[in-house]
Amino acid sequence: MNHLPVAIIGGGPVGLAAAAHLLERGEGTILFEAGERVGASVLEWGHVRMFSPWEFNVDSASVRLLESAGWKMPPAEELPTGAEWVERYLQPLAENPAMRDVIRTGTRVIHISRRNHDKMKDAGREMAPFQLHTVTADGRDEVIEARAVIDASGTWRRPNPLGANGLPAIGETSLRGRLVYGIPDVLGSERERFGDRRVMVVGSGHSAINGLLDLIQLREERPGTEIIWVMRGDNLRKVYGGGEDDALPARGRLGTRIRAAVEAGALEILAPFALREVVEMGAGLCVCGDLDGRMQGYNADEVIVCTGARPDLAMLRELRLDLDPAVEAARSLAPLIDPNLHSCGTVRPHGEAELRQPEPDFYIVGMKSYGRAPTFLAATGYEQVRSVAAALCGDWVAARAVRLNLPATGVCVTDYAADEVCCSPAEAAQPALLAIDAIPVVGGDSLLAPAQLQRCC
Repeated sequence: MNHLPVAIIGGGPVGLAAAAHLLERGEGTILFEAGERVGASVLEWGHVRMFSPWEFNVDSASVRLLESAGWKMPPAEELPTGAEWVERYLQPLAENPAMRDVIRTGTRVIHISRRNHDKMKDAGREMAPFQLHTVTADGRDEVIEARAVIDASGTWRRPNPLGANGLPAIGETSLRGRLVYGIPDVLGSERERFGDRRVMVVGSGHSAINGLLDLIQLREERPGTEIIWVMRGDNLRKVYGGGEDDALPARGRLGTRIRAAVEAGALEILAPFALREVVEMGAGLCVCGDLDGRMQGYNADEVIVCTGARPDLAMLRELRLDLDPAVEAARSLAPLIDPNLHSCGTVRPHGEAELRQPEPDFYIVGMKSYGRAPTFLAATGYEQVRSVAAALCGDWVAARAVRLNLPATGVCVTDYAADEVCCSPAEAAQPALLAIDAIPVVGGDSLLAPAQLQRCC
C-alpha cells in the first residue's frame, strides 16, 4: 500500500498540522474538510477572543512551512479571535503551495472501512487499504483508498444535549430549530435576536461565560434584556476558576468578570438544576427540570445551549476501536484526561502510543480524541499529530518523544455538561463549596427566592 496516501479527516488546526508534519517527512496525504473552507467550525465562533495567545495556537511544522513562503508569525503574546486564527494562520497554511493540492473542501467522510473487509473479517485485514466513502456538497459519492487514516474531525458539530441524563430533554429534538447551540454572536450579527429578550444560558464552561458576559454588555444598550444562567452543578468556585492566579490571564479575567456580575445581581441563577424538558409556550419556551427535588419550570424567549460536545462515532462503525466506556476516548488515553480525575493542568503529554487503536494505522486525534472530556489543549493536539506522523513514517524514536511547552495550567477548552471545569492547581486543591456568600443561587440556601424568577409551569 506504499503508493497510497495517508487520509486526514478535518481541516481545522489539528488536521492541517497533521498534513504539515506528513508533508515535511515526504509522505503523501489527502485531507477532507466538510466545510467550504478550512477552519469552518472555528469560524462559527469566530467572534470570540481566545484566552490563549498565539504562541500556543500554532504548530511547529506548520510554522516552518509558512515561514518558508514568507509568512510572519503574529505577536506571540497577542490573543486572537477565532476568525483571526483562521484568517492569519489556517487560511495562509491551506493556500501554501505544498498544502493546496492535498486539501479537498466541501467533502464529507461518511463511512470508513477496509477494502473487502467488514469489521468481522480477520484474514488479510492489515494488508487491505482503508476505504473512505465521501460525499461532496452537491451530492456526489466517491470511495478513496488510503494506507492510514487520521481522524481530526473534532466535536463542534455534535453538541451535548440539554438533558441532565446525557440524552436530549423531552421536546428538545422537535424544538431544535428554536434553540441556539454554541456561542452566538450576541454583540454582532445576532444582536436583534437577543436584545430586549429573556435569554437563558445553559452550561458552566467558558463558552457559557462568554455568552453571559456578552449578554450583560448587550443589556447596557438594550436594557430590556433579561439573563438566566442554568447549571447542573452549583460549585461556583470551580466555575470561576483561578482568577488572578491563572497561568493564562485572559482566562482568569473571564472568571473574575462573571463572579463580579453574579455578585452584583446582573443575572439570575438556577443551580443545581437537572433539566428534563423544554416546551414551546407561544412565542417563547419553557424549560423544566428538577430544582430542590421538585419539578419546576421557567420561561425564556431564547435558550442558548453551552453544554460541551461529544464525538460522532457513526462513520467509524466498521473499524475496530477500543474506547473507554465512559469518556469515549482511546482506552489508554482515557485515564489521563478523565474530568472526574483531572483538570487541564494535570493532563500530561501523550502521543501515538496512547492513541493507538486495534485497527492498525487508524488514529483519532485532536478534540475528538478526548471523547467527552473537556480538557483538550490545542498544543496537545499538535503534539499528538507530530507523534502519529512520525510513527506512520517509521520514526519510532520521534514518535515516543512526546513533550509540551505550556504554562502550569495549560491551554484548554472547558465546556462540560456537568459542573467540572478547569481551575488553577490551587483552586483544584480547595474543597468544593456548595454555597458562596452573598451570591444569589436559586435552590438550597437561596438568597434569591424562586418566586422572583418568572415561572411558566
